[in-house]
Amino acid sequence: MLLQPTRVHAEWWFHSPKDFEDCADLAEKAATKEDKAAALTQCNAKFAGRRKPGGGYTYYDFMQNRSFDIAGPNPTPEEQKYIDQQYTLFLDRERRDSIVAALAAKQERQERQEQLQQAAFKAEAEKIPLPVEAPNKKALARARAARARYCAQHSFSCQWPKLSEKIDGLKKILFGSSAGKDAASKDKRG
Repeated sequence: MLLQPTRVHAEWWFHSPKDFEDCADLAEKAATKEDKAAALTQCNAKFAGRRKPGGGYTYYDFMQNRSFDIAGPNPTPEEQKYIDQQYTLFLDRERRDSIVAALAAKQERQERQEQLQQAAFKAEAEKIPLPVEAPNKKALARARAARARYCAQHSFSCQWPKLSEKIDGLKKILFGSSAGKDAASKDKRG
């Protein structure tokens, strides 16, 4: 057993990377493309934060589409707790915004439907003719009285309505009520 070489982890003579950027630099030195990809995957798993140009680190939370400043290459437990709280608030805002948007869309649909109903009612109302009031007897009597005041004596156009009424009355007396209507209808046709 002493003669067999023992397997020793090979990283002990390399310096351990302090953050993602150091790890990525080491991964670039890998021999094959597949080794580089595997090393970068390990770097992503080991370091959550990324180095900022002016110093310090930032953590990008893709679930919130937002970055957070952190002290080191990985968030501390307190920083992770804060990020999680912010995510909860983010979810609450998203839910509230979606409810507000749904209510606004519903109200807009209702308003649109009311406008369509009003337009349809208005179009239907325009098709239906309004009823015309029949003249009442008092209004006719006033009109005759007014005409009588303004008509010249013995003017045929002013006297014709009176003469017509008298002829109708005479027909009723002579021929009866139905005969007067029949005679009147013959006059209108002929």
